[in-house]
Amino acid sequence: MDSVLLHGEAEGYIQSLENMSLRDIGGQRWFRQHEFIEKLNMQAILNASANQDEFIKDLFVSLGKIPTLVHALILTEVWKHKVFPIICKLQDFNPKSTFLLYMVIHHEATIINLLETIMYHKESSEAAGDCVLDLVDYCHRKLTLLVGRSVSGEIPTQDRITHTQMSGTASVQDLQKQSDMLEFEISIKALSVLCYITDHIESLSLSVLSRMLCTHNMPCVLVQLVENCPWKRGTQEKYTEGKWRAVLPEDQLKLSKHDGQVWIALLNLMLKPDCQRKYDFNSFNKTQLLKLCGFLTDVVIDQLPNLLDLKHFLSQLALTDPVAPKKDLILEQVPEIWNNIVMENDKKWKAIAKYQVTHVFNPSESELREQASRLAQTYNLDVMENLIPDKPKCGACGRTGAKRCSRCQGEWYCNRECQVKHWPKHKPSCNLMADAFQKLQEEMKINS
Repeated sequence: MDSVLLHGEAEGYIQSLENMSLRDIGGQRWFRQHEFIEKLNMQAILNASANQDEFIKDLFVSLGKIPTLVHALILTEVWKHKVFPIICKLQDFNPKSTFLLYMVIHHEATIINLLETIMYHKESSEAAGDCVLDLVDYCHRKLTLLVGRSVSGEIPTQDRITHTQMSGTASVQDLQKQSDMLEFEISIKALSVLCYITDHIESLSLSVLSRMLCTHNMPCVLVQLVENCPWKRGTQEKYTEGKWRAVLPEDQLKLSKHDGQVWIALLNLMLKPDCQRKYDFNSFNKTQLLKLCGFLTDVVIDQLPNLLDLKHFLSQLALTDPVAPKKDLILEQVPEIWNNIVMENDKKWKAIAKYQVTHVFNPSESELREQASRLAQTYNLDVMENLIPDKPKCGACGRTGAKRCSRCQGEWYCNRECQVKHWPKHKPSCNLMADAFQKLQEEMKINS
């Protein structure tokens, strides 16, 4: 199997990770750390998918760097909410390349992807310490956004484009569209992270439990996800492995990974004894939870047999009024990362945006060539091919892909007929990716 990092390299990368400020984002020090996190993410996925020693996870735990990862995640989120919109509105901002801006936008997706891989393990949740509270708040923000966009019909209908496709020139407006598409993918990853946190709830503090059940009422948020199912478009398409894919007739009733994660999180939050004692089953919450009864069909329970326990619990809930939880006087921790970043930079958003436009996001020709060269080294296509957990799927029908597009190398098809059928949809991204590869090769030649 190809490898991105050796154990010693990974240890050095993780040890060097540090908390940065909003002003640092996009700079040389930030870009270097971004490359480290990208490579660590690739190696973590390779190890997990091959059932090999997950030394990336072990190093993050032993070196105590999971809080640093969570800080970088929320720092990027704040930048996207507070600084990026100001940059987009600056009339005198017309960069030669928007590649670096895209890298910042994508940074959040890389970190949540890495967290999704390492937070699967109980020791990772324990090693995260107090920042689990910040991670719970982060997941809540993403999931409520996901529900809201699903209800209003604002779920993106196209797949986002890749790093290589963005290496050429693109407008700031294009970046905004890609940011919206990326936000959907990030929110789906946040669901995975939340699911893993609920798996390990017994080993976490009471403050984490209280935050999920009382402050955010996470069970009701999950009910809305079951109702709206934002990763499905009717019975025709499902969002899997980062793309919208056609659903085969025989798979239309099959639960997706995301369906399963919502149900598992609900099982954990509803049936674990500590959760039942803490949650307030008032009339509103009870009404919301009983909506799940209509979704717990025999077909669903056959795929997740543990849901039979949830169905029995809901049947009892419909007939009884559980005792209200005791309101014990406890000292409760609160998340700090988001608030600290916002308070530290309050009223500085425009100044930060102008500084970054002047000194960071308008690089010289030589800097652009250097970025292109480093991009080619970081995103090695041969290694990234191994990041695909299953066999590639046909872009037209969803069956196993046998051949890939010879021009862009970015899409797979099961036969020539599907490729011809899918061409009108694939053509714009194919042209963009092919042009980007050509520019990248030209820049690398000049740089060498």
